Amino acid sequence: MSSNKPYLVRAFYDWISDNDLTPYIVVDVSVYGVLVPMSYVNDGQIVLNVAASAVGTIALGVEGIEFSARFGGKLEHITVPYGAIAAIYAKENGAGTSLPIEHPTEEEINVQDDAESNVKPKASLSSVSSTAQAAEPKKATKSKASLKVIK
Repeated sequence: MSSNKPYLVRAFYDWISDNDLTPYIVVDVSVYGVLVPMSYVNDGQIVLNVAASAVGTIALGVEGIEFSARFGGKLEHITVPYGAIAAIYAKENGAGTSLPIEHPTEEEINVQDDAESNVKPKASLSSVSSTAQAAEPKKATKSKASLKVIK
C-alpha cells in the first residue's frame, strides 16, 4: 500500500485552514527532495507557515507540497516531499499531529530522477558567432514637420 501521509497532511491542512487558524509544518531537511533556504534551518529542521495568505500559490500535490514564499525579502521556491514533514499544527493553539519521517528508498530516488530527466529542458539563450558582419542599421532621416490645410 502507498503511504497515508499525503492524505493526513492534506486533511489536517484543510481542517486547520477551515477553522481560520494558521497551519505550520515542521520539515526535516535531511530527506531527499527538500528544497528550502538553508540559512533558516535549525537543528536539521525548519518550521514553515503554509497558510494560503502567507505563501504564493500553494500546491498540495501527489508527491509533496510546493509553494513560493519570501524569506528576508527574497522570493524562494519551496519543495517539501510529504516524507519530510515531521508535524503539522495550528500556530494559535498547537492542534495538529506529529508524523514519522519517511526517507525514500534508492529505487524511489532513481525513479524520480528518471522521470525528471524525461522532462523537456527549458529553452536557454547562448551566443552565436558569425563570420559575416552585421548590416548597419538604417538611420532614420528626420523630415521637417508640416501641416496641410484641407477644405
